[in-house]
Amino acid sequence: MVASLTGANAVITLSQATLFPVPQQLQGFSADNVTGMDAATILERYMGVDGVLSFGFVWTERVQNIHLQANSASNAFFDIINAQQQAIGDVYTLSGTIYLPSIGLKLACSNGGLEQYPSMPEVKKLLQPRTYRIVWNLVSPAAN
Repeated sequence: MVASLTGANAVITLSQATLFPVPQQLQGFSADNVTGMDAATILERYMGVDGVLSFGFVWTERVQNIHLQANSASNAFFDIINAQQQAIGDVYTLSGTIYLPSIGLKLACSNGGLEQYPSMPEVKKLLQPRTYRIVWNLVSPAAN
């Protein structure tokens, strides 16, 4: 059986140990975008003067963008995280999972921080989606 490419059934859950200890399933994704993960540079390289190329593994953060419709109830999750961080002047770290049933891929995300928070949607003829950026310490395959 060939896997489909649908993104409509993607499931993203986020939690925060103090504010949201029970994982919250995000809903109300943008019409054209759900989420994406920036490519991570996972090695450094050096070319020796003798022409021998050497490589080294490096740890690097994983950057995820989540796109929610302006009227998504899940915007409240990020609003609360932002408000609480401002109140205490510190960071509330996140945990999460991303499940893409159409290709059977599940990822566990750990030690994340909300790096970019849009206070409101862009106002046009229709309110535009809000895009949140989370930086993860580790994103790794998880059992389905």
